[in-house]
Amino acid sequence: MTTLRSWLQDPSPTSRRQARLGQLWLAWLRIQRNRLAMAGLVIVTILVLVAAFAPWIAPYDPFVQDLGNRLKPPGTTGHWLGTDDFGRDILSRIIHGARITLYIIALVAVTAPVLGLLIGTVAGYFGGWIDAVLMRLTDIFLAFPRLILALALVAVLGPGIENAVLAIALTAWPPYARVARAETLTIRSSDYIEAIRLQGATAPRIILGHVVPMCLPSVIIRVTLDMAGVILIAAGLGFLGLGVQPPQPEWGLMISSGRKFLFEQWWVATMPGLAIFIVSLGFNLLGDGLRDVLDPKSAPK
Repeated sequence: MTTLRSWLQDPSPTSRRQARLGQLWLAWLRIQRNRLAMAGLVIVTILVLVAAFAPWIAPYDPFVQDLGNRLKPPGTTGHWLGTDDFGRDILSRIIHGARITLYIIALVAVTAPVLGLLIGTVAGYFGGWIDAVLMRLTDIFLAFPRLILALALVAVLGPGIENAVLAIALTAWPPYARVARAETLTIRSSDYIEAIRLQGATAPRIILGHVVPMCLPSVIIRVTLDMAGVILIAAGLGFLGLGVQPPQPEWGLMISSGRKFLFEQWWVATMPGLAIFIVSLGFNLLGDGLRDVLDPKSAPK
């Protein structure tokens, strides 16, 4: 282990692979020193594990109704978090709801940042009227609150998890485009970009091969910080009946169905609300930690 650590921390790496692994190792050491970031990483890891092993972890079937045990408080009759108005185990529904939440997060994370990254780098690299057109389009999307715009898109497309993901992705890309454009404006006049251009490299090759990789750290940080907002928007759409449809155990939908019991059977809406709060907090803490690690302007600690 000591030999491997010395190899990773070698100040004079002998290969590109050793240099990249060494950078990852140093980043991991830095994030380990940030306790809040490690807490966020633990929360996100637990979310992934719960979603992956939900059928084996959940004590009950999340869809089976038991009207004889409806609205039972937490800790009674073997239901740790109580039951809802149909007698379904809330803990099991929250565990299976983690799958839906992670599914939405994953789809948005591989669509919105990619679109925003391409638009931002193209606008920043070419400038001129291309930059003006793309940025004015970005401004139009930014002029509307994300939740309102997502509601309008879902109202047009119709309710459902696929349409909800599409609506969230279409409203989430503008900030990534702004970040990528700002990074590209500082990169496009660099000496190494000029050298690559003089060698005859085409604009698509320069953008995809050299500009986009330089913008990735800032975009990754923004993605992690934005996941909490994605979770809240998805829960909001489910709460309004425009996202995931019953009887799926989506957290926002669970809060919506339990709001009428909030004062007497508080656990029906409170437990999924706590799940949303904890997961959102985890992504925010992890995003702050990644910003300290990946930001090239931050000095190494």
